[in-house]
Amino acid sequence: MAAVHLRIGDLVWGKLGRYPPWPGKIVSPPKDLKKPRGKKCHFVKFFGTEDHAWIKVEQLKPYHAHKEEMIKINKGKRFQQAVDAVEDYLKKAKGKEQNSDCKGDSKAKKTSNKPLKILEEDDEDLSALKDPSEKPVKDDPHFHHFLLSQSEKPASSMEPISKRLKIIEEVTGSTSIQAADSTAINGSITPTDKRIGFLGLGLMGSGIVSNLLKMGHVVTVWNRTAEKCDLFIQEGARLGRTPAEVASMCDITFSCVSDPKAARDLVLGPSGVLQGIRPGKCYIEMSTVDPETITELSQVITSRGGRFLEAPVAGSQQLSNDGMLVILAAGDRTVYEDCSSCFQAMGKTSFFLGEAGNAARMMLILNMVQGSFMATIAEGLTLAQATGQSQQTFLDILCQGQMASTFVDQKCQNILQGNFKPDYYLKHIQKDLRLAISMGDMANHPTPMAAAANEVYKRAKALDQSDNDISAVYRAYIH
Repeated sequence: MAAVHLRIGDLVWGKLGRYPPWPGKIVSPPKDLKKPRGKKCHFVKFFGTEDHAWIKVEQLKPYHAHKEEMIKINKGKRFQQAVDAVEDYLKKAKGKEQNSDCKGDSKAKKTSNKPLKILEEDDEDLSALKDPSEKPVKDDPHFHHFLLSQSEKPASSMEPISKRLKIIEEVTGSTSIQAADSTAINGSITPTDKRIGFLGLGLMGSGIVSNLLKMGHVVTVWNRTAEKCDLFIQEGARLGRTPAEVASMCDITFSCVSDPKAARDLVLGPSGVLQGIRPGKCYIEMSTVDPETITELSQVITSRGGRFLEAPVAGSQQLSNDGMLVILAAGDRTVYEDCSSCFQAMGKTSFFLGEAGNAARMMLILNMVQGSFMATIAEGLTLAQATGQSQQTFLDILCQGQMASTFVDQKCQNILQGNFKPDYYLKHIQKDLRLAISMGDMANHPTPMAAAANEVYKRAKALDQSDNDISAVYRAYIH
């Protein structure tokens, strides 16, 4: 984020580490609280919480200028409560009264006996950004933390909150504020009483299954590498020995695998799904594949009396973990309706696009655009470097313009930090580009931009970047 000129009393969006921005207000720190050395930062009080933190100036954005952008990308219940708190504050504060409110905040700190909760920039979990007076319910991932914190009675309330929140990771496997918010959003959903099967526990599948379990669904899992099932068994999932067994045991079976060949093998191969399909059984293909593969799978499933739906997802590993995917569905409308609670557990919204194959087409178009865009951003970063321009300044300017987005900010920051941990595999986006180009050929529609981007990703794969994040396409330009 670009540096901005801010002062005490300003409303801001503050970003801690790799976590989402949160609304806050710059306030005066307590006299006995020293400013971190070597950092230009402001002391921020977060709305909707009792939390405060030193935030670097480059991680702050003015509240009003970025309100619409932030509301679009953050949908959690606690986030909305924090925004509502800001709006309530604005209604009460008029003109110069805002400055007096700032002084009041400072004065309150001097007279209050209640110690501040201080978040640190390297906190591993910002789940602490919630109303501390809100009593958690059993379905909330923070319920376990509530019980533990009540029994353990930490020695000091000034202890960094992350030290206590590490307990949550062991109990729930969740380390994201967004994951907690997604559960809160969907907390009123009654999980279907149908038995759910899930095949494929990769980057996307793992997050989906975790959220299905959190929402109370009965889930049976299978994965080619069986060890990946262990964590979910500990969380309450059941284990299927083969895809056929999962399909025969469950009413609705989802699959999420890497490519068309894997999708076909899962259904048509030895001990495949088709062997477990009986009349009325539902099969949902969530993999990003070509329309022809979807048509073939739909035909073989329905030939056995089964019901078929395709439901590829737009998003990333983080969005999968957060339960904030976008689901594109097509095929049997009744299956789509039967899966309502599942889709609400794993995603923030879903679309029904008609006949089978339409979702595959739409997903390939979306990923074609994303892949091409990422390659263009990488090209811009490397051209900036080649012409003696600051890459960080390029990013700062980009993030203040019309193309500003969380995607651009996060991917570019990761590139500048040399962090290519996969959130969406580079090899998969190249596969999607290839399939989109083929789809264009069949429709006699030109795709020159996608074709150019595809060549850059192929070069990145040749440089051994396949299993890195899509942002590693950057390396194709520097080697």
